[in-house]
Amino acid sequence: MDRSTWWSELPPSAVAALAETWIPVGTPGFAGLEKARWRFLLDGRFGPDGWRLAHLVRGRIVRPADAIVEYEAAYRAFLRERRPLVAFLAGTCGNVYDDQVANVFDPSYEQPANPSNHYQDIAVRHVIAELADDPAWPEVQPTPDGTVDLVDLGTGRTERVPRAYGFRGGHLLQIREPDSPGYVLSPAVVPVHDPTLITTLPARSEWYHAEGCAHLSVEAFWQMSKVIEVRYDRFLALGPGRTDPLAGL
Repeated sequence: MDRSTWWSELPPSAVAALAETWIPVGTPGFAGLEKARWRFLLDGRFGPDGWRLAHLVRGRIVRPADAIVEYEAAYRAFLRERRPLVAFLAGTCGNVYDDQVANVFDPSYEQPANPSNHYQDIAVRHVIAELADDPAWPEVQPTPDGTVDLVDLGTGRTERVPRAYGFRGGHLLQIREPDSPGYVLSPAVVPVHDPTLITTLPARSEWYHAEGCAHLSVEAFWQMSKVIEVRYDRFLALGPGRTDPLAGL
């Protein structure tokens, strides 16, 4: 029997079982602006329904929606341990963003249409919103909904944007590279809150390994825990390509 096609001789019920079985085929790391190219390549290789992103969290492969709970928990722990920083955010800032001001209009971690994902700003907004409703945090107060003019602390430009709940200041804060005003909240700076989430891959060196907490950061958790899962029938159909299923990423 040909080792590369053994599965094609199986009865339909066995092939159907393999089609419902998913396996991790590699850890792709940081996508950034490569997100669309990755999707195009993997759609062509496995079919749009034949692959998915997942994360390895405490020994289990879980959906991104489950892994992002841990990402946000790291920000929650970080901010709750830094009351002066919380006071700055609530009193000086009216909203936060990552790579572009338009990020303030994204309320969800699910961002299929965005060229690249942004999570740190959403995590900060969520935590400050929680604290605004917590009487133990008087430095953060509920704020009314509405669109306001905020002065960007980095560019000096005035932007017309929504005020985030719990933020009562007059400025907009970018959370990104070391030269951004909000670098203190970069996911490379914020440590992962649970040591059981820490993973390493010595042969890999990406941008977050050279900043902040390096492999101990929440960014490292997010990127290093990321895996590509593939339907096993689609994986088998690669034939010789099974030795490098993520080639080209």
